[in-house]
Amino acid sequence: MEFSSSRLENEDEVEYLCTHIPNDNDSIDEDGPEFELDDKEDNEPQYKMIDLNDKVEEPKELMMFDSLEEVEEYYRKYGQQVGFGVVKRTGKKGKDGSRRYITLACIRQGKPNKGKDDCTKAVPKIIRKQCKARICATLSADGKWFLSNVVVEHNHCLSPEKTRFFRCYKNIDAAVKRRLELNDRAGIRTNKNFNSLVVEKGGYEQLTFGEKDCRNYIEKARELRLGKGGAQALRDYFSRMQKQNDGFYYVMDVDDDCRLRNVFWADARSRAAYEFFGDVITFDTTYLTNRYDMPFAPFVGVNHHGQSILLGAGLISNENTETFVWLFSTWLECMNGKAPSAIITDQDRAMKNAIAIVFAEKTRHRYCLWHIMRKLPEKFAAHAQFNGIKSALNVCLYDSQSCDEFEENWKNLLETYELQDNAWLNGLYNERTFWVPTYMKDTFWAGMNTTQRSESMNAFFDGYVHSQTTLKEFVDQFDNALRKMVEKEKKADFDSWNRMIPCLTPYPLEEKFQDVYTNAKFKEVQG
Repeated sequence: MEFSSSRLENEDEVEYLCTHIPNDNDSIDEDGPEFELDDKEDNEPQYKMIDLNDKVEEPKELMMFDSLEEVEEYYRKYGQQVGFGVVKRTGKKGKDGSRRYITLACIRQGKPNKGKDDCTKAVPKIIRKQCKARICATLSADGKWFLSNVVVEHNHCLSPEKTRFFRCYKNIDAAVKRRLELNDRAGIRTNKNFNSLVVEKGGYEQLTFGEKDCRNYIEKARELRLGKGGAQALRDYFSRMQKQNDGFYYVMDVDDDCRLRNVFWADARSRAAYEFFGDVITFDTTYLTNRYDMPFAPFVGVNHHGQSILLGAGLISNENTETFVWLFSTWLECMNGKAPSAIITDQDRAMKNAIAIVFAEKTRHRYCLWHIMRKLPEKFAAHAQFNGIKSALNVCLYDSQSCDEFEENWKNLLETYELQDNAWLNGLYNERTFWVPTYMKDTFWAGMNTTQRSESMNAFFDGYVHSQTTLKEFVDQFDNALRKMVEKEKKADFDSWNRMIPCLTPYPLEEKFQDVYTNAKFKEVQG
C-alpha cells in the first residue's frame, strides 16, 4: 500500500509512512534477554495491570498483560497517543512453537538511510534514526506477559496529529467495508464513496483510514467477486455473448507472453446500425482510461433522430500508429470491409497515420475544429492583441466562402498581427485541408465538424464506468449503458410515429419533409 507523506522533523525530511512486520525467521537472540526481578515477601514478581479502555500511561518494566494481543494493543495505543509508529522487531518461540518473547519498537529504529540507496528506489524508505524506544515482553511461567525491558526516550520529534497516517494504526471496520462494497456495486466512484464517509464522521481526522485504503479494499473485494484474471473473465464473457447472439463480434489481441494487449467488440445492433448510419463517424480516445491503463476507444455515429449511436468499441493498451492500425483494421473487418465516407478525430499524429494506412483514399479525414480553437488562449493569451487574432481567425474559418477567400483572409491575419513566423499557425496552414470548413464542402459530414459526438457518448457512459472499473465490470456496465441508449432510440421512434410537428408554411414541400423525416430532423428543417 501507499500512504500520504508527512513532514515530521525539518523541511528536508519527508517520511513515507509504512511499516514492516518481521516474520518468525528474523534474527534474534537465541537464549532470549537477561533481566532481573525484584523479589518481594512471597518471592513473586510484582506486576501492574493495564486497563486498555483508559488513556494508557507510559510503559514501565513489570507491567503485566493477559495475552500477547493485549501487549501489542497497549503499545500501539500508547504510540498513537504519544505520536510514533510501532513495528514488531524480534520474537522467540519455545520448543512447542508458542511465542515466548517479543520486542515492539518505534518505527524509526534501525540504521539511518543512505541517500544514494534511497534515490534508486521507486518508493523512498522510511526515515531511520536508530531510535532505541521499545518494549520487550516475555511470557511468564503462569501464562501472563510482562514487560521485561522498556526504553521510553525517542531521539526524534513525535507528532500525535500525524499518527493516523501510519499503517499500523489504519483500520476499516466491518460496517464500513460493507458500505464500500455496496456503493461500489451501485457504480459510485471511490472518491465519492470516501467523501461521504468524511462528511458523515465530521472530518478526515475522525477516520482511521484514507481514500487510498478504501480504494485498495474495493479492488481486493472486486478480485474476490470476479476472481483473478480480468482478461480471462472478459474472454469468457465474450464467448457467452457470441453464443447468445450470432451477430456479436469480438477480437482479443495478446502479446508474445499471452497478456491482453487490445480488445475490440461490437454487438449485432451496432453492426446493423452501421449499414444505415455509417457514412460519418467520430473517433476519440481522450475520455476514459481504466485501471489497467487501457483507453476506451468508441466508434460513434449519428442516427435518424440526431442521437449518438455506438458503432463498435475498443480498449487499447497504447496510442501509437501500430495499435490504431490494428483497431481500425479490426473494426473494418467487423463492418464487412465497408469503410466510412468520413471520419473526425483530434490532431493525433498516430491516428492520422493509421487512417491513411487502413482506409487509404476511401475515407475523408477531418480534424476536430473545437480541439484546435480551444488552443487559442494557450498559444496567444500573452499576445497584446489576442482578441483581434481570435476575431480574424474566426473570419478565416466561418466567413470564407471559398478556398481562395480563405487564403486571402489568412494572409491578412498573418500580416496584420505579424505572425508570419508563428510555428503553430504555419503548421495549421500546412494541414488546412484537414480542418478548414471551406475545404470540406465537397464531403457529407452529417452536420458534424467536431468529435462532440464521441464526447457526448463518453459523457453517457460516465454514469456507468470509471477509471477503476475492472475489465469484466466494464463490459457489464457497458451493456447496461447500451440498453438505455437503445431505449432512448425506441422512445424517439415512438414519438415520431405517434406525434406530428405542425407545418409552419402552406407549401407542399414542407409537408413532404414532415412525412418522411423524424420529428428531430423536421425541426432542423423548420429552423
